[in-house]
Amino acid sequence: MRSLWTVPVRRAATAVSAVRSVRGLPSATLLSLQARYVHRSTTDRYPVARVASNPATETLASAANASSATSTLAARRSLTTATMPVAQPVSASGEHPPGAALVGTKYVKVPKNDPSQAKEANDAPKFPVAPRMTAAKDRVPHVASMDQYREMWQRSVDKPAEFFAEQARELLSWMTPFSVAHHGDLNHGDASWFLDGTLNASYICVDRHAFATPDKVAIIYEADHPDRPHVEITYRELLRQVCQLAGALHAQGLRKGDAVGIYLPNTAHAVVAMLACARLGLVHSVVFAGFSAEALRDRLRDCQCKVLITADQGMRAGKEINIKSIADEALREAPMVQKVIVHKRTGNPNVKMDPTRDIYWDEAVKSHRPYCPPVPMAAEDPLFMLYTSGSTGKPKGLMHTTAGYLLGAALSTKYVFDVHEGDKFACVADVGWITGHSYIVYGPLALGTTTLVFEGVPTWPEPDMYWRLIQKHKLTQFYTSPTALRALRKFGDEPVKKYDLSSVRVLGSVGEPIDPNTWMWLHDVVGKGEAAIVDTYWQTETGAHVLTPLPGAIETKPGSATVPFFGVRPAILDPQTGEELEGNDVSGVLAFKQAWPSMARTVFGDHDRYLETYVRPYPGYYFTGDGCTRDHDGYLWIKGRVDDVINNAGHRLSVAEIESALTAHETCAEAAVVGAPDEIAGQCVIAFVTLKHTHIPTSEIPALLTYAVRRSIGPIATPKRIIIVPDLPKTRSGKVMRRILRKIVANETDSLGDLSTLSDPSVVQTIIDLYNNKQ
Repeated sequence: MRSLWTVPVRRAATAVSAVRSVRGLPSATLLSLQARYVHRSTTDRYPVARVASNPATETLASAANASSATSTLAARRSLTTATMPVAQPVSASGEHPPGAALVGTKYVKVPKNDPSQAKEANDAPKFPVAPRMTAAKDRVPHVASMDQYREMWQRSVDKPAEFFAEQARELLSWMTPFSVAHHGDLNHGDASWFLDGTLNASYICVDRHAFATPDKVAIIYEADHPDRPHVEITYRELLRQVCQLAGALHAQGLRKGDAVGIYLPNTAHAVVAMLACARLGLVHSVVFAGFSAEALRDRLRDCQCKVLITADQGMRAGKEINIKSIADEALREAPMVQKVIVHKRTGNPNVKMDPTRDIYWDEAVKSHRPYCPPVPMAAEDPLFMLYTSGSTGKPKGLMHTTAGYLLGAALSTKYVFDVHEGDKFACVADVGWITGHSYIVYGPLALGTTTLVFEGVPTWPEPDMYWRLIQKHKLTQFYTSPTALRALRKFGDEPVKKYDLSSVRVLGSVGEPIDPNTWMWLHDVVGKGEAAIVDTYWQTETGAHVLTPLPGAIETKPGSATVPFFGVRPAILDPQTGEELEGNDVSGVLAFKQAWPSMARTVFGDHDRYLETYVRPYPGYYFTGDGCTRDHDGYLWIKGRVDDVINNAGHRLSVAEIESALTAHETCAEAAVVGAPDEIAGQCVIAFVTLKHTHIPTSEIPALLTYAVRRSIGPIATPKRIIIVPDLPKTRSGKVMRRILRKIVANETDSLGDLSTLSDPSVVQTIIDLYNNKQ
């Protein structure tokens, strides 16, 4: 069997050996390590209310108290030209066919730079720093001005080893201090961080807080139904639960480097399972509980999981989901799984258990002690694998490492959401996705924050579940998706106005570019014009935020991801030549030109696929696969995947722009636009839309929406067809699967690919019938 924990370490073996030959590693026992950390936990624990301690930022923080948090237009305009160093243009020189970019394993036509594409961005209104960010006299934002942000960002990209070494020493606890902060680069796909240090993610997220603030609430768990009482788990209790499950896993013969599958609903048990794995150095692979048996089977087999942690059933919108039966089906063709631990979520007595393989969670843990020592992990040892679906080929098992990933999650949680002591953080994603990994589990818990786990959906039993949660728990940060917000916006403003949402300082958006109209609704109706809006851009591959405003420092624009996060040096490339487009008012493909700690290190078992997908398309850059515009203020706008550009009679049309024009209309709730083959124009625009509750006759809506697009963008963007559908093909995380729509309009319905990730696969046939006028 492949040894998981050696995969990323092998690439940096030479550098590590050189360090160890000089210094050697300490040989302290686990008991002495624990004793040392019990002592250190009261002095070295992360001080969430303190700005990073270096002379530059301390000076800036002092100045920020006496200055305005709102930057000047000149400062914003100088962001790109003055603070983002320009690299020498990189020629593709035969790496691509002309006019194409490599996406996965195929070349896709992408647009040349067209400054006119920045017009919408340049016309967007700008919003100053939110009043709630500066309202509390005893709380100064971690980054309190544009100048402070620019100073910190510049240092993070000019001296990344020095910058991230300081952050790593402040935010993480080290069993063995590191001496080599950074090694390798993007060119070779071998970037590594904190090579000779050792640490444990479970200790950082649980133990040190349990020792310092044992009675502080670590997790608030809200079940699917609002009538069920919520559960609060303190850090003391979390430590006990994590250690007992870790003991049960150890008793099954699992050791460092072994893989564990987690197929659980979005409950506190899922968080405990992840942290128990991290405690023993087990590589967890969380599979979203909405995935099919086939999808689960493929993931278990790929990473050779020895144990699966699952549940008898899950609950979603009041309906029972037979998770165990799905797991049983997957396990018929996954013989490497030797043991199944089953969380009794509903207690249904009809759930089948294999007495030779299955054991209930409570039975598995009851005989194990409440403390299990954490296993020291090398910084580059894997923490977890998470699979992402590509448009072609099998899902990619992206490998994230312990120190780099954990630092990225903690650092971005602290600064992007301006987390302070006493905050209650809510990310209403699922732990089965990277958003849940980083911003339900590892980011908030590494900082010792209270984090919310929400099992339900925002619209059941009433479309006010989010607002109830905010009022009930006085949540201070709330992170959700544009898809959820658009669904809630359908019901108007009244469900929001019934609740007191004044506790929220930061409202975040994740998963896709948020359209300006939904951004404005979030700002005006939910945030009352006082909460900061952070529209975050990142990927499973990046591990943490890479483009985002910082509340308290950055003026925002509806629909813009604004500026790069620390350590991230963005570049907009001409997709045909690979040359970097300098200055503002430019459009192209988005890339990053240096490594940062939280980026995934490899695709498990296929490092060449990692290189082909992210590194080789534009040598010297990490290729995101997304189009991007930099406006005249230096703000960045994500224009969607590069294969989400329609070439209509020589006109390059942004899918995101057309969708924004459609959803701006009073009748349109959601829109997904794709290009269809056209004999004359090459491609034509096809729009699939869902509707709001409206008095306007359905038969009249396509004409109204067509006019809205013509008025907003121009006649060149006129949809050839607008198909009204009951729902769009979306994953359970809310992402629209446009590749399915592209297959439908190309009459390739016999090769739709894997539909198991869809929340409702049946909607695909409905859309096919509507497109073919069968309904």
